Amino acid sequence: MRGGAERAPRVIAKDDIQGEKARLRVVVAEDEDGARGELAILLRHEGFEVVLAEDGAAGFARVQDTAPDVLLTDLRMPGMDGIELLRRAREIDPELIVVLMTAFADVDTAIRAMKEGAEHYLIKPLQIDELVLLVRRAIERRTLKHEAVELRARLKEHLRFDAIIGNSPTMHEVFDVIEQVAPTKASVLITGESGTGKELVAQAIHEGSPRAAAPFVKLHCAALAETILESELFGHEKGAFTGAASRRDGRFKQADGGTLFLDEIGAISPAIQVKLLRFLQERTFERVGGNETIKVDVRIIAATNRDLGADVAAGHFREDLYYRLNVVNVEMPPLRARPSDLLPLATHFLHRFASENGKSVEELSEDAIERILGYRWPGNVRELENVIERSVIMCDGKTLTAKHLPAGLGVLPKGAARIPGSTLGEIERHAILTTLDACGGRTNAAARMLDISVRNIQYKLRAYGVPPSRR
Repeated sequence: MRGGAERAPRVIAKDDIQGEKARLRVVVAEDEDGARGELAILLRHEGFEVVLAEDGAAGFARVQDTAPDVLLTDLRMPGMDGIELLRRAREIDPELIVVLMTAFADVDTAIRAMKEGAEHYLIKPLQIDELVLLVRRAIERRTLKHEAVELRARLKEHLRFDAIIGNSPTMHEVFDVIEQVAPTKASVLITGESGTGKELVAQAIHEGSPRAAAPFVKLHCAALAETILESELFGHEKGAFTGAASRRDGRFKQADGGTLFLDEIGAISPAIQVKLLRFLQERTFERVGGNETIKVDVRIIAATNRDLGADVAAGHFREDLYYRLNVVNVEMPPLRARPSDLLPLATHFLHRFASENGKSVEELSEDAIERILGYRWPGNVRELENVIERSVIMCDGKTLTAKHLPAGLGVLPKGAARIPGSTLGEIERHAILTTLDACGGRTNAAARMLDISVRNIQYKLRAYGVPPSRR
């Protein structure tokens, strides 16, 4: 590699972008003294740390020495021109944000610069507001990319959650429970709305347990009639019912030594509830139509989107079975209650479906991000996954934009806060009220999610004139 040793790209934290602008370092390579000095004044006024270079060679040396976040370079300079500086600088840091500037509008050169990896190509005299906005958006995209990469690496290193993406406080609580319960033999009940990823949690528990090398067997209880479900669970003997031409092992036998995941457990009939309770108590069962008592070693993980406690109170679900299943509860939060996970999830699905479908899609546009963040996702992660898959298929470029998303998705309702375009007070009000709504009005949960005190939320609600019934 030319020009020095490889260096790791500098990662900028979110608060650096939003509040501590002086930490963003810009190298300015410009051979005209007056223009170079004026740019230094303007950029420093905007809060950037500025390093000056009088030509391309000096600019390259500054990039090597200072590891900047941004390189702003003139196109035409004596010796090393802007394109060569761009190329050599990105050999040192492939993620360096490079903006070229020139007094001569040249379409061919602009295309060449973008192919070499330039973020943008600006015509002099520069509009400083345009430049600053361009730089900040580029840094935000780079930061989101690093956060997604780091999150996947962290989960893969410490936990066996390869398929679960989430870095919100509520998902950290889920990960903590999984990590604690996985090595044990305890039965687990996973609750939450449809599409929140309950099966992925069950798989993670199995893979983190001593049973990981044994079978992980799944059965969707709501999809089968009672007689078929009984046979699927326990197996049947030859002639047990019409069509039973031979003996067949059920899911309990198939899962011997491993884990049986029963999805939508709330849908099973009272008769099946009795047989399942007996298995949990004695670890034995008989095939349908048979007398042989079969003993197996199977861990039960169940899931439901229903309120089983209410079903118990209404007499629709056995209380003793409920407590046998619910030794440990994992509650999966809806996607609207974990908004910070939206972009990492969307990016994960984008890369996955681009790879699966042979597409060149690499990123989400600003308007697509705004639409995704502005939607409530009633179908949760499953709906997001389906939307991104469809949108990737419909996208014919490297950037997935709002036009590729379903019509009406994420259109902000009247009165919602827009960023930019709203005051901090309006943004704070929108954040508090929408988070409270996502948490079902529970101020304790909203306070944890927003990382503020319950008293602070209650004070704000009084100031907003929210009636006590909503607090």
